[in-house]
Amino acid sequence: MITLETLKPNKGATKKRKRIGRGQGSGKGGTSTKGHKGDQSRAGYFYKPGFEGGQMPIQRRKPKFGFKNPFRKEYKVFSLERLEWVAERCKSLTINLETLVANSIIKNEKTLIKVIGKDYKLTKSLNVRVHKVSAGARQVIEASGGNVEIIS
Repeated sequence: MITLETLKPNKGATKKRKRIGRGQGSGKGGTSTKGHKGDQSRAGYFYKPGFEGGQMPIQRRKPKFGFKNPFRKEYKVFSLERLEWVAERCKSLTINLETLVANSIIKNEKTLIKVIGKDYKLTKSLNVRVHKVSAGARQVIEASGGNVEIIS
């Protein structure tokens, strides 16, 4: 019959605690499992937050300047000169994402495109449909008889 006084924990569930600092007879030796010399072998040792045992701490390994915006939008930039070259290569006066992908000028339609340039004279009137256009490039395109449409 099981009574309170006959209850025992399962085998291996309890261990004797490590008795540190009780001399040679304890089986832990004179250093009491603390090793020889050094801060951690001394009484009253307290490690500083961020201390990594002598290794250069992470707050000193990390760069201290600059910032990389994870939400940055990266645009593929096209000059007016390159835009005209693309129009000749594609044999089309309409330049949009589909035309650029079909002629292997950009890899996919997710690429954001910006047109720049102001000191260039276009010989063709181009219809441009891109994500961003500089003010100077817009003036040049519209002056040559083309039009600009912004994709949102």
